[in-house]
Amino acid sequence: MKRIVITGGTGFVGRSICEHLVEHDAGCRLVVPTRRLAGSHPLQVLPTVDLVQADVHDAKAITPLLEGADALVQLVAILHGSAEDFDRVHVQLQRTLAAACTAAGVRRVVQVSALAVGPQAPSNYLRSKAAGEAVWQAWGRSSGGALTVLRPSVIFGAEDRFTNLFARLQRLFPVLPLAGSGAKFQPVWVGDVAQAVVESLAGGHAAGPVIECAGPDVMTLEQIVQRVGAMAGCRRPVLPLPEAAGMLQAAAMGVLPGEPLMSRDNVLSMRVPSVAGGTLPGLAALGIDPAPLEILAGHFSPADPRRR
Repeated sequence: MKRIVITGGTGFVGRSICEHLVEHDAGCRLVVPTRRLAGSHPLQVLPTVDLVQADVHDAKAITPLLEGADALVQLVAILHGSAEDFDRVHVQLQRTLAAACTAAGVRRVVQVSALAVGPQAPSNYLRSKAAGEAVWQAWGRSSGGALTVLRPSVIFGAEDRFTNLFARLQRLFPVLPLAGSGAKFQPVWVGDVAQAVVESLAGGHAAGPVIECAGPDVMTLEQIVQRVGAMAGCRRPVLPLPEAAGMLQAAAMGVLPGEPLMSRDNVLSMRVPSVAGGTLPGLAALGIDPAPLEILAGHFSPADPRRR
């Protein structure tokens, strides 16, 4: 491939995907739309990555960027917001991008979705993600294009907001109140998700149109928090909160300025285990041996003053 457009490429997962794609094929141009070009960005150090100011929700702006592209990697998503916000990003945006792909002649799409999505799921996040998948599946049927949907569990990495948040909280507080402490996840390393995108675009594996991206261990949220605390040298006791208390906690966080640490919709999402079901192909079908959470041990090492 000579040209790939990556929507959502400036985020935590997108940066890792860009790095892996550049390593895989240094001759391929990566076009990353962004609403803000002011200031420096880590992607600017990659010589074959073009940051372009554009609103991905604007069909007139995104269609020209897709012209001549070999593939689209779609990563744009939100974790918090109203039902209307989730519909705008996870459903309406997919319709805009699918129509733009058809107009521009793009024949290859990789969409990053999530485990446990479904039309009857308990949260707006999971239901809207399922509706977004349906948009791309309809595009594949009508256009004859090749579609791969990747469904990851919670994604971790050195620059994530998930594990780093729990490490900071345990450094600050002697006890950590935790909603959804028994919720099950199968944490997957961001590098493995990025490699799954590379392999899906390369087409070297006939893994199937939907691939579950999960790590080697099924863990409760409490176990994840305590393992992160142990790696960071600040493991604290966890105080499990019932769902009702968690909803109150999330509601209180929602009125604070900035992006909330947790929302009521997040609590509802945790009713469904974010683990691989086993009926769909996983990372092994792409030749990937998933890394455990302990790959972050060096990042959290309390012996390294830079990490403190």
